[in-house]
Amino acid sequence: MLGAMAAHQKKNDDSKTQPLMIPAAYGSFVLGGLAVYHFIANGEFSVIMTIAVMIQCLAFVLLTMKSLAEGSVSDISAKCLVLEALSFCCRLSSTTWLNGYLPVDASGDFIYQAVEFCSLLLVLWLLHRIYVTHSSTYRQDADSLPVLPIAAGCFIAAAILHADMNSRPLFDTLWMTGLFLSVVSVLPQLWFISKTGGVVQACTGHYIAMLAVSRALSGVFMWHARHDIICKPWMDGMNHAIWAILFAHALHLILLGDFGYYYIKAVMQQGLSFKIELPCADMV
Repeated sequence: MLGAMAAHQKKNDDSKTQPLMIPAAYGSFVLGGLAVYHFIANGEFSVIMTIAVMIQCLAFVLLTMKSLAEGSVSDISAKCLVLEALSFCCRLSSTTWLNGYLPVDASGDFIYQAVEFCSLLLVLWLLHRIYVTHSSTYRQDADSLPVLPIAAGCFIAAAILHADMNSRPLFDTLWMTGLFLSVVSVLPQLWFISKTGGVVQACTGHYIAMLAVSRALSGVFMWHARHDIICKPWMDGMNHAIWAILFAHALHLILLGDFGYYYIKAVMQQGLSFKIELPCADMV
């Protein structure tokens, strides 16, 4: 009985802590983004790419805070995080030593890569909690979407559609693979939600939403830089790489279209500490 009372008290404490953590996390990243924009990038437009990866990192910070506060990984898809980890590794294999896909401002010298590396560490730490320290709370039965064919398809598509910004086919392919993986990585999480009743708690919802915001900002930059993206065209005058990049960004937002509607509605009605109940038919 005492154990049950202690567990109930801990749950109440966690429910009070999370609403405070969410605005604190947002505020910290807003200040960090402004500092990078003004003091490092000197207001150059290309810093939007660095801001995008900072928002992506915020997504994983929010997911990490949820796991820590609840002492559980019950709402997290491990397969989603595996695809994200592969995505970061593919992109970092290029951006840590080649300049083809980096912002041209000073934030591309170190900050961009450092933020992506921090995101990778957060993802690996969450995977450690899922598979090792908190495996008893992992809902493996719901995390059932096959991801190996998805990952293989991303690599094959990247090998065909990659740009030539690095002038190194292997690393151009890896960067494009990383982009494609990051786009489809949301599918296992949406599948997981549909299999667990369609309920999305606040931090999980913010995590998915911040991934969408990050992708939207990245897409804006890629559209602006579309004339600078080069490739070895299949046909004269046809730059297949930039259209593949832009389509990938658009696809991510399309996949999250239904979720985005319910997310905005929940934030407007309930504030940042919302709970969304999604119609499961919209998610599969």
